[in-house]
Amino acid sequence: MTDVRTLALAAGVEDGFHDIFGNHYPLGEATAAAIVTALGYPADSESERRASLAAIEERTWRRGVPGTVVVAWESQPGHIELCLPEGTSAVSYILRREDGGTLTGVFPLDGLDPVAWRTVDGQKLVRLRVALPPGLPQGYHDLELEIGGTARRTRVIVAPPACWQPEDAAPGRRLWGIAVQLYSLRGRADRPIGQFGDLDLVVEQAAAKGADLIGLNPLHALYPADPENKSPYSPAHRDFLNVLYIDLERVPEVAANPAARALLDAASGASDLVDYRAATERQMAALCAAFSDFGGNRERRRRFEVFRQAGGEALERFARFQAIHRHLVATEGVFDWRQWPEDLRDPAGQGVADWAAANADAVAFQAWLQWLADEQLGGVARLAGAQGMAVGLYRDLAVGVSQSSAAAWAAPDRLVQGVTVGAPPDLLNRRGQNWGLVPFDPMRLWDDGFSIWVEALRANMRHAGALRIDHAMAMMHGYWVPEGLSAAEGAYVTFPFEAMRRILALESRRNQCIVIGEDLGTVPEGFREAMASSGILSYRLLMFERVEGGLFARAATYPEEAMVAFTTHDLPTLRGYWEGVDLEVRAAHDIYPDAATREADRADKAADRRRLVDALIDAGLWPADPPIDTEEMPFSPELAEAVHRFLARAPSRLMMVQIEDLIGERYFINLPGTVDEHPNWRRRLSKPVDAVFDDPLAGRILSAVAEERG
Repeated sequence: MTDVRTLALAAGVEDGFHDIFGNHYPLGEATAAAIVTALGYPADSESERRASLAAIEERTWRRGVPGTVVVAWESQPGHIELCLPEGTSAVSYILRREDGGTLTGVFPLDGLDPVAWRTVDGQKLVRLRVALPPGLPQGYHDLELEIGGTARRTRVIVAPPACWQPEDAAPGRRLWGIAVQLYSLRGRADRPIGQFGDLDLVVEQAAAKGADLIGLNPLHALYPADPENKSPYSPAHRDFLNVLYIDLERVPEVAANPAARALLDAASGASDLVDYRAATERQMAALCAAFSDFGGNRERRRRFEVFRQAGGEALERFARFQAIHRHLVATEGVFDWRQWPEDLRDPAGQGVADWAAANADAVAFQAWLQWLADEQLGGVARLAGAQGMAVGLYRDLAVGVSQSSAAAWAAPDRLVQGVTVGAPPDLLNRRGQNWGLVPFDPMRLWDDGFSIWVEALRANMRHAGALRIDHAMAMMHGYWVPEGLSAAEGAYVTFPFEAMRRILALESRRNQCIVIGEDLGTVPEGFREAMASSGILSYRLLMFERVEGGLFARAATYPEEAMVAFTTHDLPTLRGYWEGVDLEVRAAHDIYPDAATREADRADKAADRRRLVDALIDAGLWPADPPIDTEEMPFSPELAEAVHRFLARAPSRLMMVQIEDLIGERYFINLPGTVDEHPNWRRRLSKPVDAVFDDPLAGRILSAVAEERG
């Protein structure tokens, strides 16, 4: 008898897990059944489960060749496993290299020891391990084989051993930078949301202080037709840019168009919270008016056409989605593409092609917005280089996209419907998290040469000297929550980690882009070691770096191949941490599962204040005498400086300082477990950029960090 758990394990679902607190969660039958069904394997009856199990086990046997072969690096011999009819003596091949070269030949099979046998549909098959042609260069190569009179194709990816390193960017130096939420910036102009022009100011000011990189929240495209979908970690598409960040002051067509200029001049950015609806309506109206005049400048028109052509089908589909979405929201109030008219749900269908032809200007407008955003982001990156920054922009790649996203519409077969990505109970949320994101299909990754992974990496390494992979553990396994179940009732699904990190190294080297893997929360055994072997930097936060007894780890013990910081966007600022704002906010929003957990956190916070001061005393950064009552000790510039000096002394190659900490901000950027209850992704800095860097606290922190890192 084939039970559903057996089927789930064969499909790559893990047999239970331990959370960060050591609690064990066995794989439940309801969870197992929902996940295998979402993966396309029927499991309602014994006959369905038996057929599904056979389909999984015979998948590679029927295909004959794997969808993708990843060779660790060019000096290592590569192999491919072929599933052939017994008695096959040779297989001819054509290998088309990425550089245009072609190799032809024959794989001799005589004398090879079989790896396995299987009878499929009455035919006896044998699996053989065959050596690939030697000396293949790094890159993506297409291999075609003749098996039983049928052409079979696979992709051969040859990757370097490790990612681009800080040592490659700046030999012998320990670099540091400033982390920024772009939307929160207040620049020279009084605008309702931070934009690329404001980022220029940060680059100039930070470079003058000695910083070598500027960290950014994800710049992924959101939904201009649905402004309340504002989380940068739940984007419309990860491969395209958020057009709200286009600086209208820097668009020539805006300056030349009276209607667009009037909208620009009327805008006000006085609010402490971003009003996404008002900001979006103003932005889109101004750009729409400006686009009506686009084309007069031949050089700009030419550059746009080159960009659009280079974007290919991916850009065209994204532009079509945004145009259709805008139209249907405005005319019918339909926000989710799964509720669109049926002929518009298929991106490759005739209905979408006809709509795009009839609305060519609307589609071109969306592509134009991407060109403007890309041009301006590239300008900021060039400025960082001109200012002497060794790394420049440090971008952030979100875990995935939502079910209603442009990416899900454009390539639904690459994603798994019926489940969403999240995290089990951990320090950020004791009830677990459901992020509402749809995962990649692990098998589909192999089948199409990992194209969705490659495209995401290339798009987000563009104009960047470093890239953070959010929740990097998802490369090894993803926590899936079936629809209708709680976040604590999910399960882990295995991903092709070896292949994904090798491809990551290849793209990192090609783009000269350092990679940081966000490895916070429930980290699987061996994951950090595997990251280190691939040159992916670990992501270490002071508040989580502990030793026995809960004491803070000393700075000297931090790993060299890491990026360190005090906090991040999902955690309190330094001042908020010290003053217990995080506890107040979590209690106010009912994040705690029970009162006992809340009180335990309060006791832990009191102990942590003492432990933090003890760590500073031990490092010689705080006076040990007289004894300090940390319960009564207020947050102070002296404390902020000492904490940043402590971190700056770590041997870790990269360090980030949150811009909020430079001016002593108190509140969360994002509170995990909430959506609209808390002003997530809306809070603006209390001071303009110039005033931030003129602030005495900022001067004190930045001087200390520059001194220690230098």
